[in-house]
Amino acid sequence: MPVAAIRPEIEAIVEKIDALRPQLIAAGREGDQNRRFPAEVFEAVAATGAFGISAPTKFGGLAANTREAHAVARAIGRGDGSLAWIDGILDSGAWVLSLMDERAQEDVWGSEGGLDSLISIVLATSSDATPVEGGYRVTGKWGYGTGSMQATWSLLGIPLKNEQGEVVDAGLALIPTADLSYEDNWFVAGMKSTSSVMQIAEDVFVPAHRVLPLTAAVEGTYLGENPEASYETIFVPSLFMKLVGPHLGMGRAALDFVIAKAESKSIAYTGYEKQADSAIFQSAVAKAAVQLAAAEAVAEKVADQIYSATEAGYYAPYAERIEMRAKAGWVVETITTLINDLITAHGSAGFAESSVLQRIWRDQATAARHGHTLSASGYEAFGKILFGREDDARFVLPIV
Repeated sequence: MPVAAIRPEIEAIVEKIDALRPQLIAAGREGDQNRRFPAEVFEAVAATGAFGISAPTKFGGLAANTREAHAVARAIGRGDGSLAWIDGILDSGAWVLSLMDERAQEDVWGSEGGLDSLISIVLATSSDATPVEGGYRVTGKWGYGTGSMQATWSLLGIPLKNEQGEVVDAGLALIPTADLSYEDNWFVAGMKSTSSVMQIAEDVFVPAHRVLPLTAAVEGTYLGENPEASYETIFVPSLFMKLVGPHLGMGRAALDFVIAKAESKSIAYTGYEKQADSAIFQSAVAKAAVQLAAAEAVAEKVADQIYSATEAGYYAPYAERIEMRAKAGWVVETITTLINDLITAHGSAGFAESSVLQRIWRDQATAARHGHTLSASGYEAFGKILFGREDDARFVLPIV
């Protein structure tokens, strides 16, 4: 299988983010307390170009492949999980916009804001859309809107109706955030500083060219004309894999933290003055390191599978997409397990509010419950595929 290389331009962005890591860690604590990620640090990461990597090259983006998206999100996640999650969502928004009508892309990136115009995305169709001349009038509420506090545009799920008012499809409507209000309902245990508020639309007009029909998109029929291979990849797996990068970063951050503290931290009620001298502790850390390496390898393999298929013009059928979904869930589940084991090995000090480890633990545990990468549904659907029950699998996960 051909490997989708990480280009020097992406590596340069990763290096800039790595240099910002101490600021990200400090800002993460402040963001966790204030339920808002500090604007100045967000802007410092934005200045690296991180949030524009999936925009088309004609607008100054890098048309990033999945591996490259992972590299950037992982680098951010090593500093702060909430910001990495915001990045994963904004990166998803940029990629979906790249598949839309050229006029929609021009509306966002061809405007004065250019690549500074960020796009959040919520797929749920918790709204109503009335067809009118030239487009739709949209009213609805969408939660949870990760990235919506930083975005200037939002892609929001709407039902698409025929002339009889019957719902025949779902779509994504591109709406300026200036046309939306919000309800601050994001009071959670983890990912606090993502500010994933509920977005609200009241009779907002959306031109037809700013709507992407989802049934066609799921099967690879896109409206955009961008020539880069990144915009020919399978729709839903490309989206859920963008949410894997933050987990990889948080897993690495937890491992690095526990290793760094082990030479100066004792093991309570034992003779060990250094955790690093204990064979049991060494084994726990080694196991976590192997698990993380395996998770990274599986994520890379799925990323390459998604990208390499474009060379042959191959669009993976449902069964193969379900296998990818199950593997993505396994990656996330594995990182949850290794972080749990690492915080146990590190000891109760890891639960102190002053410890970054407890924030990593809370952030990753919260993100791990996202429906796009939930392991249980992925395993069930893939199990049905293995037993030749594709119709049953489609009941579990109809849209993949």
